[in-house]
Amino acid sequence: MPGNQFNGFTDYGIGIGLRVPHYRHILAEKPVVDWFEIISENFMVDGGRPLEVLDQILEQYRVVQHGVATYFGSADDLDKTHLRKLKRLVRRTNTPWLSDHLCWGSVDGRYTHDLLPMPYTFAVAKHTAEKIKAARDVLEIPICVENVSSYAEYHASEMTEWEFLSEVVELADCGILLDVNNIYVSSKNHSFNPYDYLDNIPHHRVGQIHIAGHSKFEKYILDTHDHPVLDPVWKLYAHAIKLVGNTATLLEWDDRIPTFDEVHREALKANKFRESVVAAS
Repeated sequence: MPGNQFNGFTDYGIGIGLRVPHYRHILAEKPVVDWFEIISENFMVDGGRPLEVLDQILEQYRVVQHGVATYFGSADDLDKTHLRKLKRLVRRTNTPWLSDHLCWGSVDGRYTHDLLPMPYTFAVAKHTAEKIKAARDVLEIPICVENVSSYAEYHASEMTEWEFLSEVVELADCGILLDVNNIYVSSKNHSFNPYDYLDNIPHHRVGQIHIAGHSKFEKYILDTHDHPVLDPVWKLYAHAIKLVGNTATLLEWDDRIPTFDEVHREALKANKFRESVVAAS
């Protein structure tokens, strides 16, 4: 299986999110983990327990940063204070790449603390790409943007979500953090074929993959990250690996978090799907 052409970090294997309930276990037991993903904003502080734990993690593990508040799609300019703190953390962690969401979430300096979908227009794609390039110029590190799960659509949209994602990353010359669970959630909420999504994005730009669990309700599916990955998402993951090659994969589990060992076992299931794709190739 050839390495990913965009980032080349094929040795990163399977990672899990670094979460507070697992701190004590990780620091005491030092489990074998390929890498940890941190939420950047949780560590953009001047000191205290978060950085103390992070520094201990960095002594033994590779860490990749994942953000939730840069808001590349917001109409506002990039927050210079936020970028300054983010760059300081990038230097601390030596993260090989940095990711955040393809969304908006702020207006006139007021933050929703949510990942809101954008209208899929050429003008918005251009605006978003310019902000991604500006952030990369400041941070001096490769950036991957993540597709979000969505529950509403805009009448103004001029293209599909996957066409919009492709337009943005080509204009910005950046990578994709491909969240296959989000694709599945959105496909059910908006009635499209998730395999059409996977088949029609620039595969060489996929630098990382997210897998996670979701919850089914009567009229919609919610991206909850509170239980194991469901079978349809595993099947999408296997198809994604077939298309993009050996790519760093991260299991998200952010609510009703079980023991570290249970989360780790769920993450390592990804190896079975990756191996099956390699065997079939």
